[in-house]
Amino acid sequence: MRETIDLEYKQEVGKNKTFLKTVSAFANYGTGQIIFGVTDEGVYKGIVNPRQACLDIENTINDSIEPQPEYTLQIDEHTNIIILTVYKGEDTPYIYKGKAYRRHDSATIPVDRVAFRRLCMEGANTTFDALSSQEQNLEFSILERYCQEEMGISALSEDLLITLDLYNRKDGFTNAGALLADVNQFTGIDIARFGETENIILNRYQYEHESILKQHQEALKIFEQYYEYEEIQGFYRKRIERIPKVAFREAVANALVHRDWDSQRHIQISMYDEYIRIVSPGALPPGLTEKDYLEASISELKNPIVGDVFFRLNLIERYGTGIQRIIRSYHTSKSKPSFTITANSIEIILPVLRQSLEGVSETALEIYDWITKGYSTTKTLVEITTYSKSKVLKHIRELLKEKYIEQVGQGRSVQYKVRG
Repeated sequence: MRETIDLEYKQEVGKNKTFLKTVSAFANYGTGQIIFGVTDEGVYKGIVNPRQACLDIENTINDSIEPQPEYTLQIDEHTNIIILTVYKGEDTPYIYKGKAYRRHDSATIPVDRVAFRRLCMEGANTTFDALSSQEQNLEFSILERYCQEEMGISALSEDLLITLDLYNRKDGFTNAGALLADVNQFTGIDIARFGETENIILNRYQYEHESILKQHQEALKIFEQYYEYEEIQGFYRKRIERIPKVAFREAVANALVHRDWDSQRHIQISMYDEYIRIVSPGALPPGLTEKDYLEASISELKNPIVGDVFFRLNLIERYGTGIQRIIRSYHTSKSKPSFTITANSIEIILPVLRQSLEGVSETALEIYDWITKGYSTTKTLVEITTYSKSKVLKHIRELLKEKYIEQVGQGRSVQYKVRG
């Protein structure tokens, strides 16, 4: 077994104390094991006098890591290896020689300044939006208008700003206050509308240094321009949504509430003819799993003050039901939204509504969905579906026969696209 993000091997205890960096990493970011008496290749060698070695490890950790992490030591009597299990701690950051560490694949590296600050916030049980803002000369005309419309107030007073946790008399405005202010120092949303390929950018809209309420509103206007149209049905004019507006609205609000605002990256909204891709910078909040996020079994906001304001203004649901609302908005559609969560981002893909494709198999429907998401060649479809090339080509022919897709190019350059 090779070393992984939560497993490290050390052939001996010795004088080299580099394992302490990994102790810091596991205590800061997630439970892991260091096994002594095993080579980097996973060959068991054992430790001479493992009981004394355990005492040495224990004393070294207690003397070197601040604060002291929670851990256990276990000796395998058959192989004389020592298993050190270090548990994720609550009092982050756990520091060794003035630095905090994290795991990167099977390596241990120091955290950067931003990550160190996040560990400090986690250990202090606070959030970025609760910290005092660098900018204190703030105005709130946009927020005031929203509060007048949704909360029935006549004017935005200092007392209301305090109630919303956007301001306190001791430290002034919080980062949440700055995010909702008319002008601020934060990056925001970058929207690009693409043509047939990502090399063709039809329109570009970038919003930053302004209220996230305005950014949310502007994103909805752009959505309405490209994904809604009017259709005459009988005596009535009906508004048709190619993608559920409620899904887009929730996805953008979710990105604004859950993103890492101490990151300089933008929220990226990529608009294609057949789907919208929304990528928010930052991982899930500590302690929240992907299952929790998707099933709404636990609601944990990364920016709870911002989330509370969005709730009061009827822009989100308080208890993390946004993802479920996105999923429900596709309940009658053959195409479904997808979610990808990594250590650095959360991605939501909202496909165009598709009620049904008559006359094709379920496998053809699956391949059709992947084509709508940009997997336009036989090679990429084989890779993403793991089907054989012959099986993919069989169902491509099925879709071509029913004229749901069309072929572009010839030979090795052939691609497939949804018929307009």
